[in-house]
Amino acid sequence: VQLQASGGGLVQSGGSLRLSCAASGIIFSGSTMGWYRQAPGKQRELVADITSGGRIKNYADSVKGRFLISRDNAKNMVYLQMNSLKPEDTAVYYCNAGGTSGFRAGRYWGQGTLVTVSS
Repeated sequence: VQLQASGGGLVQSGGSLRLSCAASGIIFSGSTMGWYRQAPGKQRELVADITSGGRIKNYADSVKGRFLISRDNAKNMVYLQMNSLKPEDTAVYYCNAGGTSGFRAGRYWGQGTLVTVSS
């Protein structure tokens, strides 16, 4: 299983970024996909996840109304559109596969992509 995350970078507060994750080696259309993040000195936390068909999306309270998770099952891709970014969004963002929406992460993790939001 490979999960290749991309799209991170440095952005000013209030700006936007779009993260992408390309998945292979799994039955993508049957898998819940998620984005997690880990800030320095903090535990990894759920940002958002999306069920296999894309109908149910779950967001952390801290990103509701600012971030949008989506997926393209034809391309085996999951995305995270991040708007109105804040310095506290600074973290390494990880793509995850195979979890249960709103309950637990799956066993498969990508390598992470760094998002840095400057004030």
